[in-house]
Amino acid sequence: MNGGLESMRAVAMSRTRLIMLVAGVLVIVLVARLLSGGHARTLAAGHASPAIAVDAASAARHDVPIYLDGLGTVQAFYTVKINSRVDGELVKVAFTEGQTLKKGQLLAQIDPRPYQAALDQARATLAKDQAQLGNAREDFKRYSELAPQDLASKQTVDTSRALVAQMQAQVQADEAQVESARTQLGYTSITAPINGRTGIRLVDPGNIVHASDTGGIVVMTQLQPIAVIFTLPERSLTEMAQAMARGTVSVSAIGPNGHTELDHGTAQLIDNQIDQTTGTIRVKAVFPNDRQLLWPGEFVTARVLARTQRQAITIPATALQRGPEGVFAYVIRRDLTVEPRPLSIGPETGGSVVVDAGLEPGEQVVVSNQYRLQPGAHVRVNGAASGPAVAKDVAGAGGAAANAAAKGPAGS
Repeated sequence: MNGGLESMRAVAMSRTRLIMLVAGVLVIVLVARLLSGGHARTLAAGHASPAIAVDAASAARHDVPIYLDGLGTVQAFYTVKINSRVDGELVKVAFTEGQTLKKGQLLAQIDPRPYQAALDQARATLAKDQAQLGNAREDFKRYSELAPQDLASKQTVDTSRALVAQMQAQVQADEAQVESARTQLGYTSITAPINGRTGIRLVDPGNIVHASDTGGIVVMTQLQPIAVIFTLPERSLTEMAQAMARGTVSVSAIGPNGHTELDHGTAQLIDNQIDQTTGTIRVKAVFPNDRQLLWPGEFVTARVLARTQRQAITIPATALQRGPEGVFAYVIRRDLTVEPRPLSIGPETGGSVVVDAGLEPGEQVVVSNQYRLQPGAHVRVNGAASGPAVAKDVAGAGGAAANAAAKGPAGS
């Protein structure tokens, strides 16, 4: 009896173990399937990641104007401090502060009466001495006629001749005195020495002015034309000199906001030495200043058209990226993936940059969202014709700049 019970217990335990083993296997299979399914979904999700939206532009060939920029200061073409050249009372101021005058117009009047009196006195002295000279000549003539007849001694004749020479010298001195007095009288009328604009009046009528005064009566400046003195780095000397050797060099005066052109002129000269303390050269440019937007003492940026680079490959400057190995740009391949392409670049102008090496015309570069890109990343170009349109706009801007540069200053 006991043996039968033991057998039944053994069978029941075996079944329980079998059931537990089967259940464990099923759990393991289920977990494995779940894990494999999640991994597959993860891979599928990775392969199905959306493309990154970017803007693109095409590399193209254009004529690119090359500019040199330098910080400059506007200076009057001429600056004259008006001083009195004689002493006296300032009886009249004939100008209005800020008035534009022509050369020769009356500025101020010094009391002329003392100088008129001196001129009259000099003239009277001249007349007296001229009369004495005439009398001496007549005496010399008479003595010369009597000498052959021994009616006048040789000494008398010589004395008469010497008196004539003396009076001639005295008359010449009197004439010089008259001219000096006339000049001093002329100095009492102060006229504009240049075409220019008057500043603030420094002396009021009624004051006594002196030739030794250093303050002056007023300062005049010539504003049309006007000059700009600006500096360029020492390394730009060769390019600037070559440009001036080829002919007229156009210069634009750019306002403080960095983009408003105040006037357009030409470079006149390069200074005869380099400033060794700053490593710069000074260049003088002259502007017509017809609109009088340039004013002495104003700071401007002088933009020099040094040359035009023909048929250069250009891309927008926004496409450039900088990495450990230098400058590069993300180039869009045919399969809409990107590759970082190292570039050798030239000058930048008008928002575009010249590419010396690394790109061929027609290749598209990414100009936005570069921070989201990695090598081989898939991209989606915004707009079906986004790249060519952007490139066309860049080309138009470069072409317009080149055409404007070729035409030179307006009216030239």
